[in-house]
Amino acid sequence: MIHLKQAVVVEGRYDKAHLASLLDTVIIETGGFRIFKDREKLAMLREIARRRGLVILTDSDAAGFRIRRYLGGSIPKENLYHAYIPDIYGKERRKERPSAEGKLGVEGVSAQVILEALERAGVLTDTTPEPARRITKTDFIDWGLSGGTNSTARRDRIKGLFTYQSILRPTRSSMYSIRSMAMNRFVRCCRSFSERMLLSLHADPGKSLRKGANQ
Repeated sequence: MIHLKQAVVVEGRYDKAHLASLLDTVIIETGGFRIFKDREKLAMLREIARRRGLVILTDSDAAGFRIRRYLGGSIPKENLYHAYIPDIYGKERRKERPSAEGKLGVEGVSAQVILEALERAGVLTDTTPEPARRITKTDFIDWGLSGGTNSTARRDRIKGLFTYQSILRPTRSSMYSIRSMAMNRFVRCCRSFSERMLLSLHADPGKSLRKGANQ
C-alpha cells in the first residue's frame, strides 16, 4: 500500500476500486461526464485540492482528456497534478469488447503502470514499506505484561482487541512472528494501556492494591 499526501480523482467506480487496492489516500470518482453538471462535487474537489493537492488520473482516451481539461480549467492549477497512463491497447476483463478507441482505462492497467504515472507526476516519492516492529521479552516486561504483579490480568484486559490471542502471551513464537500492521497496532495498544495504568497509579497508589483485594 502506497501512501499519498494528495487526493486522486478518477472517472468511475472501477477505476476507484483498482486504485483503492494500491493507494492509501482519498480517491474520488467524477461519475464520468456527470461532473460537468455536479456543482457540489466540483466544489468539493476544489476544496480538497486546496487543502492537500489533487491528482487527475483519467483514461487516455478522448473522454478522459475531456474530463481532464474540464477539471484543469475549474480548479486552480497550483493545486493540481496531472498523471497520465500511456496508450495500452486491450480489453478490461469485465467487458465483452474493447472500448471505442481500443485502449485500456485506469481500471485495466497494471499497478506498475499506475505507479510510474504517479512518479512522473511528481507525487510518488517513497514506496519503501515500513519495517516490521519486533516485540521482545523486554517489551512485555516494560509494559507490565510479563513477570510482574497482575501481569496476567493486564493481558486479559486487552485480549478482546485481537483475533490472535496468542500474541498476548510472551512465548517465543509470538514475540518473533507478529509482523506489519497487526504488530504495530499491538505495540500502540500496549503502550497506551501502560501509560493509562501509570497515570492511574500515580493519582491513587492504593488503587491496584484495593482492586486486587476485591477480586
